[in-house]
This record gives sequence, structure tokens and C-alpha cells, in this order.
Amino acid sequence: MQIKSVVIIGSGTMGSGIAAHLCNANVPVTLLDLSTYISTKARERIYKSKPPLLIDKNKIDNIKVGNINDDFDVVKEADWIVEAVVERIDIKHKIYDKIFKNRKSGAIVSSNTSSIPIKILSEHLTDDEKKDFCITHFFNPVRYMGLLEIVKNENNDLKKIDSLKKFCENELGKGAIVCNDTPGFLGNRIGVYAMQVAMTEAFKMKLSIEEADAVFGRPMGIPKTGVFGLYDLIGIDLMADVLKSFIKELPEQDPFQEVAKEIPLVKKLIETGYTGRKGKGGFYRMNKANNQKILEAINLESGDYSHSKKIDMGFDTVNLKELINRKDKYGEYSWSVISKIIKYASSLVPGITDKFNDIDEAMRLGFNWAMGPFEMLKSIGVNEFFNRIDHFKNNAFLENLSKTKDENFYGSRQLYTDIETLGKVKPKAIKTDKNKSAEIYRFKDFNIVEFTTKACALDYDSMDALKKATDKPLIVINESMQFSAGVNLSYTMSFAEKNDYKSIEKFIKYFQDTCKELKYSKYPVVSAPSGLTLGGGFEVLVQSNFVASHTNIVVGLVESMVGLVPAGGGCKEMLWRWSQTSEAKSDPDFAPLKVFEIIGYAKTATSPIEAEPLKYLRPKDKKIMNRNSLFSESKKIIDQNQNFKSPDECTFKLSGKPLKEKMIKVLEKLYNEKVILDHGMKVGTELANVLSGGDTTSDKLLTEDNLYELELKSFMSLIETDQTKDRIRHTLATGKPLVN
Repeated sequence: MQIKSVVIIGSGTMGSGIAAHLCNANVPVTLLDLSTYISTKARERIYKSKPPLLIDKNKIDNIKVGNINDDFDVVKEADWIVEAVVERIDIKHKIYDKIFKNRKSGAIVSSNTSSIPIKILSEHLTDDEKKDFCITHFFNPVRYMGLLEIVKNENNDLKKIDSLKKFCENELGKGAIVCNDTPGFLGNRIGVYAMQVAMTEAFKMKLSIEEADAVFGRPMGIPKTGVFGLYDLIGIDLMADVLKSFIKELPEQDPFQEVAKEIPLVKKLIETGYTGRKGKGGFYRMNKANNQKILEAINLESGDYSHSKKIDMGFDTVNLKELINRKDKYGEYSWSVISKIIKYASSLVPGITDKFNDIDEAMRLGFNWAMGPFEMLKSIGVNEFFNRIDHFKNNAFLENLSKTKDENFYGSRQLYTDIETLGKVKPKAIKTDKNKSAEIYRFKDFNIVEFTTKACALDYDSMDALKKATDKPLIVINESMQFSAGVNLSYTMSFAEKNDYKSIEKFIKYFQDTCKELKYSKYPVVSAPSGLTLGGGFEVLVQSNFVASHTNIVVGLVESMVGLVPAGGGCKEMLWRWSQTSEAKSDPDFAPLKVFEIIGYAKTATSPIEAEPLKYLRPKDKKIMNRNSLFSESKKIIDQNQNFKSPDECTFKLSGKPLKEKMIKVLEKLYNEKVILDHGMKVGTELANVLSGGDTTSDKLLTEDNLYELELKSFMSLIETDQTKDRIRHTLATGKPLVN
């Protein structure tokens, strides 16, 4: 069946998010609520949302609005009707009665519930109606979270479920996993249990919340919010309601019951309005002292707040073996949490799904974990796990594995999709090289480079991997959330703090040489970005020959925020792109002034549609909804360019001093208006020097190497200043820019 129009009933957070994402996929959608005023307000929220729910804000008019009394006739034309109303079964039943009386024959009806079993939702439906009814549980925010759980019932037309799955995968870009009707389905059942284990074990072991979040975070391959930070983000009161639902739905002997028990401190926080970020604070809160905001953390024993302390675990990359074998409380805590998660997840196979690695994929897609419970077991090692585990009675999965001790038990990844993904290909590829920052794979007759650092930040080793990999066609792609957040500022600052500027200069020069080699390689280079693609990450992308971009990117040159200028070819490439415009043909200063504005303001785009007008991406660059398809689309580009010819080198004619003076006037206006301060003026002046061509005249031809030299000179001039170092230190400490 084809899905050409959709009606969503309920315009709250989830209904609005689903409507926006259907709009992103160019699927006509109507959003209904109790009144047209409510659904109209929801459409306004979609338009203004940050981070944006829409890939292209101009598409907002594709969302029609109405109310369930006057406009319900639209249901008669819909191929799919999604119920996203409040989690009250009486209200849902009334809506279903109305939908099934009005829908056209064969139209799919689904609920976005996260907690109510399908057997309860569908208890008043006929067997024929049940064939077309399922749960489609999207995760919030819908645009950015990859997981969609499709929960089936025993009456379903499985061909129709498969058709819906393919639509959601191909058109909406979702990782659509079909699962059984069990409480919490896949993602929430394991994810919420893991959160509760991490929390209750922290209480038991008397860890501070900062210590627990430092362990149950990046070192485990879990987002940096940890458990207490995530509780605050979700809402402590909302989490309490989620737990009540699990307690009600799960049998008394389920291990979830033990970790879901009410905690007195949590009860007190809710009663006093400390419900998390949406309230007065939660486990963490912001306080003011001496006109400065200070992050405070609660003491789990006393309930008192004090200045939050940063915990340094000593490593950023995921290494579970190293983590659980630490001879300190962090090692003890990590083993206790990880082993309990593995035991619980494995005890649910085949009850919630007969494909255990679907659980792992649900945790990746729905909770942004780097690896799920079974991958954790694989990473620790089967023998080591069973040497340390206490008991696993009535756990058929672990009982069988304890007998075979098969270290290769895992099998293939991503069984839920037929797409040839990077995750599926890596085990079949040959790992030709590896360093602390990147890995090189050889697959068929091309290379793959994957960055492996925190946020895929770039350093000398990252460049080394890229340079080595240009001996064949190359795809630069990552499984992690980010393509690359840019050059590793900590790496750069480690030299700056020692006044070792020669090492910084050597690195930047190597970065430039590598990017130039990518651009003029004998073989095609494809970058496949998703997530953050900033600064140096963008410079890798922009000097690749081809780009296959996920629709969820944040792309731009943001170096000015930390008191620097782009120095890996970013200024040069943006100049070249803007110099090809018709405006630049008639006005030689048009392109540099435009690029001066874009880089000076550190403008970013949050989708390929937004990126094109800035020329961060080109119309010919591929835009892909399903992140799983990035690898296969990149591979297609390689296959289509067997007779690849590297591009001709660029040359520039820039006006020099008169152009720089124009740029300085812009800076002086901003300075007088106090938009920028002293160091902003200095950074802007260095950027102006690069983009005006330095000591040149309009009749002189500049090469790419000349522009690289200007970038490097300005970068080095700035990195040696105390003000730039202050900006970098502040950004590393707070994640926010310093204006000085």
C-alpha cells in the first residue's frame, strides 16, 4: 500500500513532532486537536522550534490544521491515521471509535503511546479492525531520534506492517524495529531499567551524582548527561509516572520492580517543585553568586546542594574492559551497573524480541548509546563476563552462552534493516590501519575512514589516517553521533600552554596538506556527514570531491567563536564557492565580503536546505533522510565515478588593502555598537587579512597555497594571544563562547 496522506490527532509535543517530520518527507499531513486554535498554535511552535523540527521552514504551510469536530472528514481520505493524544485509555478508545467509523477501508491506524499495551488499546476493536491497528512509538524529538518501534498484535496483517515499516524507513528515515506487545517495548524497557540501576547503585555505593554521571556517561558509551542529568532533562515527575506504569504492568517477580521503588529524595524533589530543568532545578540546579551562574549538585544523603565538581575519569573513549577492571569505586560501580543491564536485557529474550541485537539497535537509535547490552557483553568478553558474574538462574540466553562460551556469539548487526550500512560492512571489511584517532578499512576496492575520538575531534592522527587512505577511492564516514565537531581544542591547547607553537604550526600545515590531498586525489573522496560538521570537520567535507549528507547536520565554520580563523582551507574554499556566483562576476569584492560575514558571525546551518544558501553545501550534494543509507549512497557515488578526474586548481584575484579597509569599517561599526569587544576586533582583522588576500592587488593571481599561507599566518598570530587562549579555555570548561 502507498501512504500519500496522513492525519495526526493530538498536537502536543509528539503529535507536532510527527507532523513536522512527515512534512520534512514531503508527505501531506493534517494536524487535528480539540480546537483549531490549539492545532494552529502547535504549527507556530513547530515553526519556531529550537533545535528546529523542520528541515526547511518554508514547508510549514504543508501542515494543515483543524479540529476533531468540524474537520474529522479528512480522516476519510487518509492512508494513515496517528493517534497522539493524552495517555488516558478512555479518551483513546473514544478516538478509535470515531476513527474506525470514518476511515477508508484498509487505512492504517496507530497510536504513539509509549506505555499502554496494544491489547488494552485495541480491546474494543473488531478482529478486522485489529488487522490495521498497531503502535508506532516515535522517540522525542522526532526529527533527531532514529528509533521507531512498531508494535504488532496477533491479528495484524503482517504485509501491511511490513509496508508501514518500509515507508517509515525509506521516506521518514527511521530505524523501524518491529517488536512484540510487552511493557515499555524495546527501548524504554531496557533504557529506563538501565537508568534506575545506575541511580539505585549510586545511592547504595554512596557515589556523588557527578561521579555516577561521569561513569554512566561517555566511558560507557552513553550520552554525557549520565543518569541524574538525564532525569533532570526528561523531568523527575514524568519519570516517576513512567515508573508507576512499569510497576503496574510488570509481574511482581520482574527485577524492574526492585529498581523502580520510590526513593524518598526523589519524592521530596517533586513535592518541592524540583522537577528538573523545567522546574526550579532537580538533581542539578543553577544558582547565582557574585552575579555569576553556578551549577550546583545535590548530595544524595543530605539533600543539600553544593558547587558541582567536575570528575575526570582519565579517558574519553569507550573501553569497558578498562572501566570495569579499575581498582576503585568507579570500577566497582561500572561493573555492578553493566552486569545488571546485561543480565536484565538477556533475560527478556525471546519474550520482547527473538532478535537480541534489535535491543542493541533500539538503545543506539532511541537512547544514543554507542553500544547496547549485548555489544557490551561482547566488548567485555564472554569468558571474562562469566568469570565475574554472580548468578543468572532462569536466564535461558546466559545459560546457553555459559555452556558454549562462544566469543563470536553476536553474529550480524542491524538485522532490522535490509540497507547495507556501515555497521554491517565493518565486520566484513579489512582493517588496514588504526591509530588513537581513526581507523582505516578496506572494503572491496575502496577505503573507509572512521574517526574514533570524542565528538570525532580532529588531530594529527586523524589527518594521518585520511592521508594514508587516499591510495584508493575513499569514503569518510562515522557511526558515532557526529561527523566531526572540528579540530581537537584540547590537543591544540596542550601545545599552547607550553608555548610550543612550532608543534601547532606543524599540525595546521599537515591539516592543510591533507585536505589538499583529499581534494586533488587521484581517486574520488566522498564525505558522508551526520550531526556536527563544524570547523575542521567542515574543512574535510568541503575539500572532498563529493558529499552525501544526512538531513540532520549542523554545519559551519565557527572558529571565530574561539578567537581563531579557519586555517584548514575553509576560508579558501568558501571564497572560491562564492566567487563563482553571478554577483561576484560583476563585483570582485562581493565574494570576500559575503564570506567575511558568514565566517565572522560563525553562521551555522541545521540542515542541507539551510546549508545551500550559505554555500556550505552545493545543489549537487546528496541529501539523505535515512542515516543508515549514508554508506550505500556514498558507495554508489564511488561506483558512478570509475573514470574520476580530479578538479583543476583554483586561483583568486583579490583587492588587498582597499577590500580590507571595507571589512575594517564593518568591524568598527560592530565595535562601536559593542557587538564585539577588543579581541573580537583582533580576530575580525585577521579574518579580513585572509579574505582580502593580504599584501596583494587586484591584478595579481593568488594560488590556493597563497591562501593556505594567509590562513596559517593569521591562525598562528591569534593562537599566541592570551585572549584567544582565554576563549578556548572557557569553551572547553563551559561549552559556551567567551566574548572578550
